[in-house]
Amino acid sequence: MDAASSDIAETGSRVKRLRTATAAAHDQLDRRIMAAKPFASLERYALFLQIQYRFHAVVDRVYRDGAFAHVLPDLDGRRRLPLIQQDLRDVGATIPDGASEDRPGTIDPAQGLGWLYVAEGSNLGAAILLKEARALGLSETRGARHLAGHPEGRGLHWRHFTAALDRVELGEGGEQRVAAGATEAFHFVRRLVGDVFEG
Repeated sequence: MDAASSDIAETGSRVKRLRTATAAAHDQLDRRIMAAKPFASLERYALFLQIQYRFHAVVDRVYRDGAFAHVLPDLDGRRRLPLIQQDLRDVGATIPDGASEDRPGTIDPAQGLGWLYVAEGSNLGAAILLKEARALGLSETRGARHLAGHPEGRGLHWRHFTAALDRVELGEGGEQRVAAGATEAFHFVRRLVGDVFEG
């Protein structure tokens, strides 16, 4: 873990500590994605969708395993993998085979919370990406379904998630494992960007 991970011991909410601990990995991913110009053309957007699919094929295991269904609101309803699959069909792109094995092995529950943090946070920031997708002639009902906001609003939907995440009881070292899971998720997507756009 990098030096920023020491911030996990700071006072304040778990989500704020998690944001601090993963800031470097998050920033590196954002810069890598924007450098790939995923909205420069429909063809490049289709590659972006394949990255989204491969990430969500892995994190979908966490959404469906039920370990935190009793404390995290509407966990199954927050899954976006089916929407991404439809978006790929909408733009005539191939659905990657074996994507769930891009990250083999199990993800322990605390690390799984970190993966969920990354997935849910990406939905919060998707409003900007949706505007870019609209410039390509796509919408919440065709090709950019997975970028659509929740009916209750992106901000409120995110706050429900983060409030629940702050309340989850974790054992000793649990917060460090959550941060490690989130950092792994950011690095995983960064690797996918390299594989898909530069490979």
